[in-house]
Amino acid sequence: MTSATLATFQNRSRELLPGLTVTAIVAAAATFLAEHYSAPLMLFALLLGIAMNFLPGETRCASGIEFSARAVLRVGVALLGIRVTFAQIAQLGWQPPVIVVISLIVTILVSTLLARWLRFNTLFGFLTGGATAICGASAALALAAALPAHPGKEKATTFTVIGVSALSTLAMIVYPLLAHWLHLSPTAAGVFIGGTIHDVAQVVGAGYSMSQQTGDVATVVKLMRVAMLLPVILCAAMITRAQIGTRGDRPPLLPWFAVAFVMLAAVNSTGWIGATVRDACSDVSRWCLAIAMSAIGMKTQLKELATVGLKPVILMVIETVVLAGLVLGLSCWLG
Repeated sequence: MTSATLATFQNRSRELLPGLTVTAIVAAAATFLAEHYSAPLMLFALLLGIAMNFLPGETRCASGIEFSARAVLRVGVALLGIRVTFAQIAQLGWQPPVIVVISLIVTILVSTLLARWLRFNTLFGFLTGGATAICGASAALALAAALPAHPGKEKATTFTVIGVSALSTLAMIVYPLLAHWLHLSPTAAGVFIGGTIHDVAQVVGAGYSMSQQTGDVATVVKLMRVAMLLPVILCAAMITRAQIGTRGDRPPLLPWFAVAFVMLAAVNSTGWIGATVRDACSDVSRWCLAIAMSAIGMKTQLKELATVGLKPVILMVIETVVLAGLVLGLSCWLG
């Protein structure tokens, strides 16, 4: 390692350390409460994080909190792959992929029609529908890069990111309660949670707040939705005849953590990984996810939704309800 590289690493570490420290402290506090009160770790991490949502405004903590909410989250999700085997995926049957594809297509079509009815740009419906049906903020940014430029594009993208994050946080709390109320089995609850909640973090939080089996199924189903990002991006480019640029900040079509999840699941399916290593990676994953969840709570500013008007909020709420109804209905019909 050269002296210049070492200096860059040290500067980056000093920049991230304050934010990483506070998110780790909140995660530790959430772990203590969860262990002593037999309550969901992810929910405690989220609520404690929301209680400290003033911290991202602190210059010293902002970078570390953002790093926790993105990079640490992705490491945690990737490591979940070591708990999954292809045999488990096969046990889910053909129904989950069919549910994911049908709900994706219908949600985007309904969103574009609703956007036109509400007198929005049709592409705004495509953007919010794609973000709702695939993977939240990541899908919104990826789709925005493929859609053509127009005067309201930046504001539409910002609203979509805020909207899917807020609705996903709400769904993380409400959907497990709904699954309990409907008496869904662990597998059915996992399909419902993984097939409906927008962001990966909230899927993980909601799934594992119910049970390990539900969390595993929800994560696998969610990553099926993440994989749909590639064909939807290509579809957006074809429909809008947009030429995707080569900007360095463009989100990848398939996130690296989804690829890493599949690779770890493949290795774990061979039986080469021992129980000790598997348990250690599982513990690291749990800590990473708790840290990320606390950071996401710190970044949650629900009051910002009030500045964009009522109709866009109605549009995204309807999209979310349609997606939930589709997944539940298809699960009952195909199950």
